[in-house]
Amino acid sequence: MDRADWSLMNGEAKREYETRGEVLNLLSDAEVARVSTAEGEARLRDGDEYIDLAAPLNGVRRVHEAMQQTMGRVLPRSAVSAETWAKIAARFGTRFAPNPGK
Repeated sequence: MDRADWSLMNGEAKREYETRGEVLNLLSDAEVARVSTAEGEARLRDGDEYIDLAAPLNGVRRVHEAMQQTMGRVLPRSAVSAETWAKIAARFGTRFAPNPGK
């Protein structure tokens, strides 16, 4: 991002951009490559964990029931190692919605 684009962003947008960078900095080069490849995949399945790269401060989430999450802006747990996912969860926390049917 160049300086002109950065100066046009509001404080919240800058914070989200910087936080997204924090997430990506936790990934190895191989994981970054897998994430880039995963962007073309369809949808996450029920129970899959992910972090929304557009709102990483919301923490690690889990897909449930009818929720539809496309891959374009999420980092699925399956795209990274267990060690990297643990770092992401430790940094951003987990916020799983209650699952009333189970």
